[in-house]
Parts: sequence; C-alpha cells; structure tokens
Amino acid sequence: MDARPQIGQFVKVLRGKDEESFAVIVGIIDDRFVMIADGHKRKFDQPKKKNVLHLELQTAVSQEVTSSLHETGRVTNAKLRYVIQKFAYAKGE
Repeated sequence: MDARPQIGQFVKVLRGKDEESFAVIVGIIDDRFVMIADGHKRKFDQPKKKNVLHLELQTAVSQEVTSSLHETGRVTNAKLRYVIQKFAYAKGE
C-alpha cells in the first residue's frame, strides 16, 4: 500500500458483511486500523473498525466530511450518505 489513509477518504470494503460497498474514514486508530462509517448501516456514532488491508483506498477525499469533523468533531449520517451517493454516482457504480 503506497498511501496512508486520511480522515474523509472514501474506501471500498473488500472483506466482511459490507463487501463491495463504499464508506468514509471517520477515524484513524493506527497504521493498521481505521474507523469507517457510511451513515446507513454503520452510523457515525458506531463506526466499524476495519483493517486497512481489507479496504481499497480511493483517491478521492470528501472535503465536506473533513471540514465538518475538524469544525465540530462529528459529521451527520445524512451528510455521509449524501457524499457516498455522490461519489458512487460519479464512479458509475
């Protein structure tokens, strides 16, 4: 893996129940684990701890999510759903 995960970065889940779905990184635990949420199954208040090896990091980073987390320390589930839907549509999935 060449890049380090960032807060607000889109990821595609490669392993687990949420396989093939998109999510956003809402927290970084260490070099191996991040916290992801999608605003639907995985709410911001209960994010999923995932191994970075089980995720496909996308190049896009949501500035809306990043700025919201920096300003208030949290992001709404509706905003997470919105940015993921917009990202998936732009990717054509």
